[in-house]
Amino acid sequence: MPPTSRAASARVLGVLGVLGVLLAFPMTTADSQVQQQSGPPARLGYPVTRAASTVDVYHGTRVADPFRWLEDLDAPATQEWVKAQNALAFGYLAQLPRRDAIKQRLTELWNYPRQSVPFREGGRLFYTKNTGLQRQSPYFVRDAKGERLVLDPNAISADGSTALSRFAPDPTGKYLAYGLSFGGADWVELRVRDLATGKDLDDKVEWVRYSGVSWTKDGRGFFYTRYPEPPKEAGKTLSNASRDPRVYYHRLGTAQTADVKVFDHPAQPEWGVGASVSEDGRWVFYYVNRGTDPENQLHVADLGDPRRPNVTAPARPITTELDASYAPVGNVGSTIYVQTNLDAPRYRIIAIDATKPARAGWKTVVPEAKHAMEGAYLMGGRLLTHYLVDVKSEVAIFDRTGKRTGTLPLPGIGALAGLSGREDSHELYFGFSSYTVPASIYRYDLATGKRSAYFTPKVPFDGAKYETRQVFYTSKDGTRVPMFVTHRKGMRLDGENPTLLYGYGGFNVSLTPGFSSSTAAWLEMGGVYAVANLRGGAEYGEGWHQAGKLEKKQNVFDDFIAAAEWLVREKYTAPSRLAIQGGSNGGLLVGAVMNQRPDLFGVALPAVGVMDMLRYHKFSAGVFWVPEYGSADDPRHFPFLTAYSPLHNLKPGTCYPATLVTTADHDDRVVPGHSYKYASTLQAAQGCDRPVLIRIETQGSHGYRPLDRRIAEQADVWAFTAHHLRMDARTPAVP
Repeated sequence: MPPTSRAASARVLGVLGVLGVLLAFPMTTADSQVQQQSGPPARLGYPVTRAASTVDVYHGTRVADPFRWLEDLDAPATQEWVKAQNALAFGYLAQLPRRDAIKQRLTELWNYPRQSVPFREGGRLFYTKNTGLQRQSPYFVRDAKGERLVLDPNAISADGSTALSRFAPDPTGKYLAYGLSFGGADWVELRVRDLATGKDLDDKVEWVRYSGVSWTKDGRGFFYTRYPEPPKEAGKTLSNASRDPRVYYHRLGTAQTADVKVFDHPAQPEWGVGASVSEDGRWVFYYVNRGTDPENQLHVADLGDPRRPNVTAPARPITTELDASYAPVGNVGSTIYVQTNLDAPRYRIIAIDATKPARAGWKTVVPEAKHAMEGAYLMGGRLLTHYLVDVKSEVAIFDRTGKRTGTLPLPGIGALAGLSGREDSHELYFGFSSYTVPASIYRYDLATGKRSAYFTPKVPFDGAKYETRQVFYTSKDGTRVPMFVTHRKGMRLDGENPTLLYGYGGFNVSLTPGFSSSTAAWLEMGGVYAVANLRGGAEYGEGWHQAGKLEKKQNVFDDFIAAAEWLVREKYTAPSRLAIQGGSNGGLLVGAVMNQRPDLFGVALPAVGVMDMLRYHKFSAGVFWVPEYGSADDPRHFPFLTAYSPLHNLKPGTCYPATLVTTADHDDRVVPGHSYKYASTLQAAQGCDRPVLIRIETQGSHGYRPLDRRIAEQADVWAFTAHHLRMDARTPAVP
């Protein structure tokens, strides 16, 4: 779940990783005999969850909330509930006959060297490398002296529970600002390391959230966003609503109490603010975001001489309208190139003179195209635009006047998996991936047009044996929706193939093809992996996003249901062999569609989901999602929120799919109270023997797990899914 807008442009393009998919392994005849004699019980006795008489009144409608007490995350009663539910879940999962084999195979498939797309700063290349099974990926630097280790997050905490969540070298190449996230929470503590000595300075910056680190050109300090210190009351550190952010400047060698507040937006304390410094060091851009919507205000301050920047220079507005997204992609002098969807729902690039930013002077450089512009970059004197052509990547190259001069030569049909470069260099690096090809890294010279392989991972997986088809199906209202379907070549379409359908559908996020070790293992077993590109995402621009938010959110659920119906109708699978999965906003998706069509799915895997649509905005990052979802406090929004809220639409006595809810006790993005209340309600409502379990990761967060714990969690999820999709038959041997 993204906490803020994508408006602030970054030099390195991140890749949205798809959550893992179910996994099964062949068994010998002896194994089958053992399974018939063992395994988890057919019917479970769930822990008794106390139901209170809590009732809220929304615009004249009474709504019961009997498990409200589970929102108090640190209360002894909640902790006891967590222990009881985990005892049930882990006990059940441990009895699944193939769980250990699944964990072993996952471990094998993750055990290969991999590297991130490098980025250049201070004349050096920085990147992560993982030998295979390291819990977190260490950071390295390469310069004329060769490669050396910069920071190993595995040495920070013995159990891997502290995540390295920020990594920002300064432009001079002397220092590194990095962020520590305890338990992987969104709260970050910033530290600064001297790259020459490898030792940390005394600087420590606390209560940073949803913020990058942007250095001034002189390397003497950086801009960041922090929030007020939360109440010390138990349970409030993680769940307290995010309000009153401010941008500060921290000067090296000084205490945080001396940091200078340089920008805020007090008129709207629930909106987000941020800052980024231009590559040449002259300008700092300030952003104001109303939640996670792409629309933002854009302000700019002239820092003057980058060698002696005036960090308190007053900001002047480029636009205070929330009518579009405005993302600076680079500058040449006072000319700022901005990617925007103003009067262009598929985005365009405009040029703005920062010294005379009146709208009348804005000029279109790269006009809106037929396909959605996913990203834009100013590198080596060129403008590069990343388009999604029916969700597949294409990168066009323009000169700075907007004349198209070429296309970045991608190695096939798939997705860009990271892109980095600078305006002052012709060199760029990019990653490329697909569902069957792991992310490889390439170097490209904009001056010569030469592409060369930089890093190619070697994975114990033969992608040539599999194929990915892009299909289009019709949703309930007639909308044409794309979906990627990947499986073994020559697979029979007889309606009996175990299938995992994954979706997200929200927050302007595109699901593009990407490699996953767990997906690879699933394909080896003859399974089908389907990803539906639902409305609410950005696959076709802002119009696609708008068609899946607020009162139109039901379109997302209809798209997902239609995808499942298409897979059944086309004989890929059957309802009893179909699992659905999604995380965060995708967890909401899974919860909503299994309520609406419990007959259509055999297994449901909602991860870290937003399940209480009437109270989500009262916790942590939830306040930022109101523009996407709406608020139950608004009488216009309450009817459609209550109509699909997963928690409030469970019907007692209904036979729901076998369900494994997953969450983490340190998730301060989507607080675990969502999943706690949902699982309790679903356990009470379940009308058949299909199990309802909740697995709660301790010292884990919304998206962070050290690798060994991620493998263990996925092994549990995949074993649960394989068991309830009856995957003992038709599982060919692993090649």
